[in-house]
Amino acid sequence: MSEKLDEMTQKCTKILKDVFGYDSFRGNQLQIIQSVLSKKDTLVIMPTGGGKSLCYQIPALLFSGITVVVSPLISLMQDQVSSLNENGINAVFLNSSLDKDDYIESVKQLKRGDVKIVYVSPEGLMTERMQNILHECESSISCITVDEAHCVSDWGHDFRPDYLNIISIRRQFPGAVCLALTATATEQVRQDIILNLGMKNPAIFISSFNRSNIFLEVRPKKDSVNQVKQFLYEHKDESGIIYCFSRKQVDELTLSLEKAGYSVVPYHAGLTDSVRSHNQDLFIKDKVRIVVATVAFGMGINKPNVRFVIHYDLPKSIEEYYQEIGRAGRDGLDSTALLLYSGADAHKIRFFFEEAANPEKSEFLLKNMMFYATTRKCRRQQLLSYFGETYIPDSKKIAPEACCDICALGPIADSDTTIPSQMFLSCILRLRERFGITYVIDVLMGSKQERIITNRHNEISTWGIGKGLSKQEWFEVGLALIDKGYVCKTGDYNILQVTPRGRVALSKRETILLPVLIHQKKVLNGAETKSVKPSFVLHKKGEFLRNCSAEDLELYNKIKDWRKNKAEEQNVPPYVIFGDKTIEDLVQKKPRTETELLTVFGIGTAKAEKIGSALLRLI
Repeated sequence: MSEKLDEMTQKCTKILKDVFGYDSFRGNQLQIIQSVLSKKDTLVIMPTGGGKSLCYQIPALLFSGITVVVSPLISLMQDQVSSLNENGINAVFLNSSLDKDDYIESVKQLKRGDVKIVYVSPEGLMTERMQNILHECESSISCITVDEAHCVSDWGHDFRPDYLNIISIRRQFPGAVCLALTATATEQVRQDIILNLGMKNPAIFISSFNRSNIFLEVRPKKDSVNQVKQFLYEHKDESGIIYCFSRKQVDELTLSLEKAGYSVVPYHAGLTDSVRSHNQDLFIKDKVRIVVATVAFGMGINKPNVRFVIHYDLPKSIEEYYQEIGRAGRDGLDSTALLLYSGADAHKIRFFFEEAANPEKSEFLLKNMMFYATTRKCRRQQLLSYFGETYIPDSKKIAPEACCDICALGPIADSDTTIPSQMFLSCILRLRERFGITYVIDVLMGSKQERIITNRHNEISTWGIGKGLSKQEWFEVGLALIDKGYVCKTGDYNILQVTPRGRVALSKRETILLPVLIHQKKVLNGAETKSVKPSFVLHKKGEFLRNCSAEDLELYNKIKDWRKNKAEEQNVPPYVIFGDKTIEDLVQKKPRTETELLTVFGIGTAKAEKIGSALLRLI
């Protein structure tokens, strides 16, 4: 048994290097591949960018029969097939994007056994034509891979009823092993996947949910359009996704960014299929930098060089948030996830709860998301704990400033915030403890919003007394008061109430010390202080480009331009040719021969034969 395992490992490692150009497996990739090759049903929860596709692509090359991959999006199928073909693997997809002649030719290849991997949608798989094609193949069906497997569960954020029918295909091909893959799955979702796909005592592999290259940041939402523009200014020439709650917001933000000169396109369900497809294609092929979208965009996007994801509004759940930020930094290079948070966003989400199949579940998911957004502790720790994982920082690999905005600031010493705290507590009481933190702050800052005027809260004594601090600073004070037990949140809408401790502190005029940063020069309790700035630096560029010499930077840009031209010739995204990580390795190693070229990350034998001579001449 041990000898067979060693032989299998050697074969897998050889394919990894010769075909895909990688020197070693990541995480538990090898164990997953071995499980699939031993014909054991296997469930894999692995973060986006963790290398899930290799877990079925390598077994597919070793199986005698065909691997069927059920994938939810046409664009993902096209990307995967283009990448496989570029690496010398014959793979096809069968969907409505193919013209009649190409479809017929792909079917012929599949039936002859010339194809190792075929991609189909769950809807396409259910058609009688597709099932007949699979039964007429000369080769047997060795493996059925279900990508984005969380779609099979109504607890998953992208539930698609057609996934529930995949089990009927499994029954038609009982000899095929089943591999289910997803980036996020709570215990409930995992059990649903196993049940709904008819998996028999599956091996379950749960990789770490920690995407250490993604910097996690939350900012209180204020003047949100300008906040986005400031962020984009800090991330010039980078590619990213901005998620909005509604189609209207997508259109308005896109127009505003266009007027500011940014390379941007919209994406939402209100656009025609052709416009959505065109805009997605522009983004994937690096012809535009930014896409502003609703959650209709992104599942299965294989673009590895997305450097940032901005959430313009609060996501409905941690699962949705994690899935969406996972579209940044798939290549492992430095990336940023920014969430603009306002408690008002929760009201917009709750408006749709009456239409939800399970309002209680929706409320549970939302509250967890709000807890993450308002935490004053390490965001990475909070995020991972939601998925049942304990975060243990690796000081050798991850600098504290690369973790999240909370950790980047470092420990904040308690400071005397008695006067602003008294104002905050008094305002809650003047409002009869009936409102959330955003409303309280708006009153303190003298907002003339319609609802404040209608409620006549512009007439209470605490209206407008807090103009000496910014909105962000008031959020800091409010959250610190909650954290220290002076204030508590109650009810579905997180209404603020003053606790007994807070009432005592207010009545006895106790000194209140809170760990908050005051950025204004004039602090409300009279002392003059210097402006305090956050100690962290946003990831404007990856470490490689930050430390690049002028000569190496010139070579980097030349290779990038060559890749772009090559991609346009083949009508594929640039990352299909090779990713940014490969460019960095080419610049560092500067190979002079084909043998040296094969040591470069992401360049295997087939790719070296296709483009090696051109790259060597360029270098």
